Amino acid sequence: MPGRAGALADHLLERCTFPAPRTVVCCALSGGADSTALTLLAERAGCDVTAVHVRHGLRDDGDDERAAAATAETLGVAYRVESVTIEPGPNLEARARAARYRVLPDGVLTGHTADDQAETVLLALLRGAAATGLAAIEPSARRPLLRLRRAETRALCETAGLPFVDDPSNADRRFRRNRVRHELLPLLADIAARDPVPLLTRTADLLRDDDRLLDELAAALDPRDARALAAAPLPLARRAVRRWLTSDGYPPDAATVSRVLDVAAGRALACEVGGGRRVERSDQRLHMHPDCGPSR
Repeated sequence: MPGRAGALADHLLERCTFPAPRTVVCCALSGGADSTALTLLAERAGCDVTAVHVRHGLRDDGDDERAAAATAETLGVAYRVESVTIEPGPNLEARARAARYRVLPDGVLTGHTADDQAETVLLALLRGAAATGLAAIEPSARRPLLRLRRAETRALCETAGLPFVDDPSNADRRFRRNRVRHELLPLLADIAARDPVPLLTRTADLLRDDDRLLDELAAALDPRDARALAAAPLPLARRAVRRWLTSDGYPPDAATVSRVLDVAAGRALACEVGGGRRVERSDQRLHMHPDCGPSR
């Protein structure tokens, strides 16, 4: 790698969270600047890298695939292509993401940046999310670029002479994330007279710490003990109920949690909680019917 590009890569690596050298990793390589920088930095960090490109078939993505293949060849990393089929229709972005992860190996590294984190915080806010949602993307070795900016990944690719493609779907204003990226964040920057991304990522970090503490405290509360649930501080009671009712990774909505707390407090005899389940109170205990397994 040329000296200037190597120096820039080493500078950026100081804020990355790659695993130790010689660790076997897989990088999701779309052909965009973020994933291209991810693959370069993983190789620079001494990891044993395999890059995987997912062919979506939603549009002519030959340029993406050619850029990804060229990057892998230039960096000398293993490379393969996976293909998925995505039918047109609603929730296209979410379905494409789910299809992509189905063919990528467990533990795959992705090129999410601080800009992605800020967008995720704002999207969660627009959904009315609480601390868990506003904590946004969990920092981990799987998201090693989460402290880098999108402009930095692009600059690294340009300095290293690696090809990358700007996905035209990222400019499609039909997708809410793109409106947040191209309209809301610039407006916030204008109003605040400063870059809002560091502020939003700091908010996510602070809320994540709060969220973990509240989860630890809520774990000690038995959600089937109606008396203890009714006496507990409301934030802990809500979390205990949410943990109890979460099914297949999907937590209940706020209205459902409130209905269960009404049953615990004796303001209601029973309530529906979705999925054909019902919570009833008997002898100071809450019971879910049908029995859906352990409560904690």
